[in-house]
Amino acid sequence: MSTHAPWIAAQTRRLLAQRGHAWLLQGPSGLGQYSLALELARAWLCDAPTGEGACGKCGSCHAIEVRTHADLCALMPETVMLELGWPLSEKAQSDIDDKKRKPSKEIRVEAMRDAVEFAQRTSARGRGKAVLVYPAERMNNVTANTLLKTLEEPPGDVKFVLASEAAYQLLPTIRSRCLGHTMDWPGEPQSLAWLEAQGIKAGDAPALLRAAGGRPEDALQYSQAGRDAKVWSLLPRAVANGDATAIAGWSPAQAVDALQKLCHDLLAIHAGAAPRFFDAAGLPAARSIVALTEWSRELARAARTVEHPFNPGLMLEALVSQARIALNSRP
Repeated sequence: MSTHAPWIAAQTRRLLAQRGHAWLLQGPSGLGQYSLALELARAWLCDAPTGEGACGKCGSCHAIEVRTHADLCALMPETVMLELGWPLSEKAQSDIDDKKRKPSKEIRVEAMRDAVEFAQRTSARGRGKAVLVYPAERMNNVTANTLLKTLEEPPGDVKFVLASEAAYQLLPTIRSRCLGHTMDWPGEPQSLAWLEAQGIKAGDAPALLRAAGGRPEDALQYSQAGRDAKVWSLLPRAVANGDATAIAGWSPAQAVDALQKLCHDLLAIHAGAAPRFFDAAGLPAARSIVALTEWSRELARAARTVEHPFNPGLMLEALVSQARIALNSRP
């Protein structure tokens, strides 16, 4: 997400005016927790910071930009670090290159121990140190407890920023030792203007933002992943007709997510509420609340096993078949 998003800039200013050694940025995905966390770390370490944040021109800012800052420790699952361009430790990279193991989807306890040791060292550039943890909910209990003591008794020149999309999964002791900040949710006009500034066509931005539940960062990721706004609009009636081509090429996780959103909207309509992810005019007339409820349960079960190495094509066909039955069942 662009660091120039106005809601990120406004939150950066507010948080920099506060005092403390540990922050927890929390909220659903797509609101910019990682971007805000990085902006805070950038400002803390900047050679010429202002109330607005980092200068963006000094050696410190450049070092963060190229992921080589000696006083910034990024703690993330290895899969996320690779996705965001952060270097792995020499040993972790060697293990993965030698195919001894796959990149971890959790924050490894070994990485946390390295971070604790990093926190005890003297600052290389003399402006303190920063530890960025994202997504913080990817710490297991052992990893979180390794961090806990340092949060309780931090060295004087280190600051922590934890960014989470599921803060309720964190240990209560971790949450209690951080200053909590709930992410701002930008309004639709602001989000659409930002999405268009990122290169999304004005005609596509509303559908993508709706598909993301109003969360602009997720909408941008949909666009970058090739998600077509028109296909999204046609998806409900396509799956009601059993047409699996509507989700051809999607991963099972993407398909389950989309179908859960469709099921949510249809259940919302039955309850007298407005749909959230799809335009009401494009939704089929699902008649059976019982069938929709059972479909919701089936999708929840599928979501728990969606990362298993099933045959993707067969799984997509099965998902669409379930959808067709649920959407065409009679009361």
